[in-house]
Amino acid sequence: MSINIRKAVISDAKAISVLILRLTKKYVCPTCDLSVHSVLLDSMSEENIKTYLSANYFYAVAVNMNDDIVGVAGIRDYSHLYHLFVDEGSQGKGLSRQLWEVVKDESLKNGNSGHFTVNSAVNAESVYLSFGFNRTEGIRNRDGVVDIPMALDTVC
Repeated sequence: MSINIRKAVISDAKAISVLILRLTKKYVCPTCDLSVHSVLLDSMSEENIKTYLSANYFYAVAVNMNDDIVGVAGIRDYSHLYHLFVDEGSQGKGLSRQLWEVVKDESLKNGNSGHFTVNSAVNAESVYLSFGFNRTEGIRNRDGVVDIPMALDTVC
């Protein structure tokens, strides 16, 4: 199946939200305290995605031949990888790496000197390690949100 990666636009907000909400409920929420599920999921609502797309975030989407969004990567301030999700049917084909490369390259073009951060879900750490990220500290629990802070310094 042919996949096209392009810059996300405001009209993609609903499809982005649907994708990341479904995957977050399945993969991220089980690792976090129940008390933060609604706050976490609300941050990924269609309205919030529209806000991100209108602000200091750059999003790239992977679109299949049916024009369905099957992957998304979002980066804040061209330095903090905020979202990286790939639909289960498209996982294991290098799509997350392709999306990461797009947002990384866009960030470097827009003044990033090569330093990136991400707060990895516990079960996503291996993906970020494969991109070259390293833990900056251990698994942490911030008011119920469990993640692993990671950083990457690229050679430009």
